[in-house]
Amino acid sequence: MTTESVMTKTQPAARVAPSVLVGIGAFTAVGIYVLISSVGLGLWTSLGPGPGLFPFAMGAVLAAMAVIWLIQEFRRPSDTAEGMDRGLVVAVVVSLAILAAAMDLLGFQLSMFLFLMFHLKLRSGRSWVSSLIIALAGSVGAFYAFNYGLNVSLPVSAFPLLNTIGF
Repeated sequence: MTTESVMTKTQPAARVAPSVLVGIGAFTAVGIYVLISSVGLGLWTSLGPGPGLFPFAMGAVLAAMAVIWLIQEFRRPSDTAEGMDRGLVVAVVVSLAILAAAMDLLGFQLSMFLFLMFHLKLRSGRSWVSSLIIALAGSVGAFYAFNYGLNVSLPVSAFPLLNTIGF
């Protein structure tokens, strides 16, 4: 028996946290759901790519990334409990739900602007100038890029007053 064998302590085998497995399972389920749903839209038409091709590719990427994440977690499990800010997770999930609910009522531009201002100014404490610039670019800029650059319609406000001024 050597001194080294007595001095070294064996580390217990690290386990993958159940919350991480739930997250991996959720991403896998969403990826598979998107894959199956997109096939019904049609992957290819006589003119070229069909409306389901892009969602099919994104579902495949999401499912593949979930499998890669699972492999990484089995090799070296991540520390979850120590570094997780539950307040941030709750704030993001609740604000995304509010954004989804407000989008049809307020339109993309105004609801996305408020969402971005909430996260930039209130949650992360950025300056007013940088928050306004980023929120305007992210809301109004994205709206015009999608509507006029890509010809993809984003929701406009249901209120006639906001609609007449371009929101």
